[in-house]
Amino acid sequence: MRTTELCDLSIHAALELLRRRALSALELTRAHLERIAALDGRLHAYITVTAEMALAQARQADERRARGDDAPLLGIPVAIKDVICTRDVRTTCGSRILENFVPPYDATVVTRLREAGAVLLGKTNTDEFAMGSSTEHSAFFPTANPWDLARVPGGSSGGSAAAVAAGCAMGALGSDTGGSVRQPAALCGIVGLKPTYGRVSRYGLVAHGSSLDQIGVLTRDVRDAALLLRVIAGHDPRDATSLDAPVPDYVQGLGNETDLRGVKIGVPKEYFISGIEAGVESAVREALRVMKGAGAEVVEISLPHTQYGIPIYYLIATAEASSNLARYDGVRYGLRAEDTDMWQTLFRTRALGFGREVKRRIMLGTYALSAGYYDAYYLKAQKARTLLRQDFERAFQQVDVLACPTTPDVAFRIGQKLDDPLQMYLSDVFTVSLNLVGMCGISVPCGFAGGLPVGLQLMGPPLREDMLLRIAYAYQQRTDWHTHRPPLSIQISAGG
Repeated sequence: MRTTELCDLSIHAALELLRRRALSALELTRAHLERIAALDGRLHAYITVTAEMALAQARQADERRARGDDAPLLGIPVAIKDVICTRDVRTTCGSRILENFVPPYDATVVTRLREAGAVLLGKTNTDEFAMGSSTEHSAFFPTANPWDLARVPGGSSGGSAAAVAAGCAMGALGSDTGGSVRQPAALCGIVGLKPTYGRVSRYGLVAHGSSLDQIGVLTRDVRDAALLLRVIAGHDPRDATSLDAPVPDYVQGLGNETDLRGVKIGVPKEYFISGIEAGVESAVREALRVMKGAGAEVVEISLPHTQYGIPIYYLIATAEASSNLARYDGVRYGLRAEDTDMWQTLFRTRALGFGREVKRRIMLGTYALSAGYYDAYYLKAQKARTLLRQDFERAFQQVDVLACPTTPDVAFRIGQKLDDPLQMYLSDVFTVSLNLVGMCGISVPCGFAGGLPVGLQLMGPPLREDMLLRIAYAYQQRTDWHTHRPPLSIQISAGG
């Protein structure tokens, strides 16, 4: 098979070829490294490409298979967002302050991927410390959207989303603090799953907002998302927020049915706002008609506190970010900018090491936590967060899942919102609430608007990723949006 054909395979299709010995892990990995070499000079999806390590892991995967090993991801090339620690591979968080930081340990999710036989292609670009909605706030370079290189891929997991969409990885891990897996998945035309808070270990994930962060998966289709989640989910004693709950077989739970009879889908009226792009609303409404045609009952419901989601999120997220980023002081690790005394060294290190968006959020968060303002802002936001959670709990007493657009518009142009932070923050208007309430959500491709992908977001109650995946899979079986590939203008010279 040619490079382009190998790089367009789904994970489950590649696994079948690998099991039949019609393909080797080494061939598959070389194809992806060739594609990265051909495309990434314009995409900038990767901060670090671990080519030698990947080839060595691929050879080991082939040796394991020859011995009869059939690990769940044996020989599958994947990418890791550069906020997740990888032993002996630098983890920059998209920041100058950690530009040369090499962790001495793996995050739990990376350990589980290694045990499952996955091949690590490299670390993907991210908004600095995962703070952003466009991957333009990386300290190194912005990432381009494979569907239009002049547009953003979303963020902060934009590097992971662009890599998967462009065939530069078969799947990828990202982190989702306020939509940073689902939003870039929607803008790049792929699947992005945010699990329930605590379903996947956060050990080794560099913290942004500790009560909000969750590692998620980005893939080309729903079955691949189930495959990856099955590997990384589960209790971890090293993470105090990890849930000790049984992990179902997400892949087996998909079944082959396209029938949605008995499923009740709620459509929150607050998620179809006046500012939503017409093509986005049209594509999502059509997706709802498809699910209704499959037998689902679709009803309108209300989440009355939705309008407070963005202000609640940006008070809590910035407060937690301010606290978490206090550890970058030029003393223990990372960048150190020497000066006349300890305090000047601290000030200069943070001034040189942090970018504009990170500084903005530290200042907002520090203000919200300061004496005299804590009760007025942070405490009030936490109380409002409870009201938001109660909205969702009441909704899930009436319906099985909620459905809405993942984003209010399609991918915007690079630079378009950089000077307007509020407009940038509003990119996450449909995703932040799910992080605040700790529940699960998935974005699946549901059409195009102006030639750019649109995402349908499905939201489920805690620990019901199995149901969410089954409904998303049934929808996917009735459409072909997940099979569309970006019309990349870059020609691949090597192997295809």
